[in-house]
Amino acid sequence: MSLKIAKEIGDYLKTEYEGDERIRGMKVLNLIRDFELQQMKEFESVKEYSDRLLSIAKKVRLLGSVLNHFRIVEKLLVTILEKFEATITTLENINDLSKISLTKLLNVLQAQEYKRSMRQEGPLNKCFVSNLNPMEKEQITLLAS
Repeated sequence: MSLKIAKEIGDYLKTEYEGDERIRGMKVLNLIRDFELQQMKEFESVKEYSDRLLSIAKKVRLLGSVLNHFRIVEKLLVTILEKFEATITTLENINDLSKISLTKLLNVLQAQEYKRSMRQEGPLNKCFVSNLNPMEKEQITLLAS
């Protein structure tokens, strides 16, 4: 309240909420360390994992540094689950992975994930049958045979 000039107010707010250069640098280093430690979890979807990585990149950018898309692509390629290995190998054979866009990589991985989930679920009817009680399941089995 004691500050009268807009520049003083702006400088105060910048220092108060962003911290000084040293503090911002430490925050960026902590975020990059967090980024480097990220691993995809078995139960996690490609979208969830990429969103986690992009969230960290966004925080780094807000602090005035850059975690570019190429670095995020590298991280995805190195830490993606083994079940995507064939897809990554195919991409390597078709494209120069150093030039692949983040969007293209995510689209390919999500498409593979979707195909795999559709194969594992099988016919749509199996989804409905799993929610039935044992007597209803038996009746449906008899009708199907």
